[in-house]
Amino acid sequence: MNDAITMIDPLPDAQLWEQVLSRQPQGASGAFLYAVTTMGVYCKPGCPSPRPLRKNVRFYRTCADAEAAGFRACKRCDPKGERARLAQAVVADACAFIEAAADMPSLDTLAARSGYSRFHFLRMFRDHTGVTPRSYAEGVRARRLHAALAGGARVVDAVLDAGFGSESRVYEKTATLLGMTPGAARRGGEGETIRTTLTDCPFGRLLVGATDKGVCFLGFAEPDEALLGDLRQRFPKARVIADDAALAATVATVLAFLHEPKQALDLPLDLRGTAFQQRVWQTLCRIPAGETRTYAQLAEMVGNPRAIRAVARGCATNPVSLAVPCHRVVGSDGDLTGYRWGVPRKQALLAGERAAVAKA
Repeated sequence: MNDAITMIDPLPDAQLWEQVLSRQPQGASGAFLYAVTTMGVYCKPGCPSPRPLRKNVRFYRTCADAEAAGFRACKRCDPKGERARLAQAVVADACAFIEAAADMPSLDTLAARSGYSRFHFLRMFRDHTGVTPRSYAEGVRARRLHAALAGGARVVDAVLDAGFGSESRVYEKTATLLGMTPGAARRGGEGETIRTTLTDCPFGRLLVGATDKGVCFLGFAEPDEALLGDLRQRFPKARVIADDAALAATVATVLAFLHEPKQALDLPLDLRGTAFQQRVWQTLCRIPAGETRTYAQLAEMVGNPRAIRAVARGCATNPVSLAVPCHRVVGSDGDLTGYRWGVPRKQALLAGERAAVAKA
């Protein structure tokens, strides 16, 4: 075993060791790994295994560095992500199977398809989606119902086509399924006027859309046609008009935040989504500027620790970026992960917020 320590930039070992002791997934040092000479394994700093003695620890930047020194990957924290990728593939296949099925597949059918036992498959599915296969299937039906209503289908037809036995079941769970009545979902913004304005911002083009109640869309970093297309997809029957004057103050507030995010972006909002989505969006606004939370932490804040995947989906469907700061959510290992407007912009937003907080 090679005992030579691979230096992590100019940072002191004490700082890295403190992160290991506190199980911080990532800190000022960025991504790194620690290896234990007595065990012959290397781990992520957030590994739940018992803490080793300091004298037996070595630090490395990458898996390749640790393996070159003779260490193997820990099976518990899976630093290479091999077990996680396999599980993700199994769960993704199950989700696709549920999406394509006309009726809810049984747990036995899904487990047999995966090659795992019922218990192991159920645990794997819950760990990666935050919900049971049945709950996931109910979410699929809800999305089918919403899409059919938005397309103009009659309520009774949409309910039956989505797989619900009766209209009464839908109306009993209206808040959970749609976040609005079936009639409102069917109207798709019909009879409403959405005022818009397009302008330049530090990240490219910026589009703000607002109803009489407040901002209903905020997007950036894409061509004008793509931004407007996204807005129209959300409100297919609304009247969309350009009205720079009506939104001048709102745009000025957004631009000021982008240039120097001293405080939260406080705007009147018109948010429409399921009850769970609304809860996720409200919780995102509780994350202080310059700070981050993992999807697992956000799920705990929402009050449903298992709903990690559902929370991630809620972040992805956020219609008002910046005002609802989904850029403050990171992966379990501290990675910035995906972001609708690009990871570099997510990184820039967080850096700008941290700098502003430090100067305050």
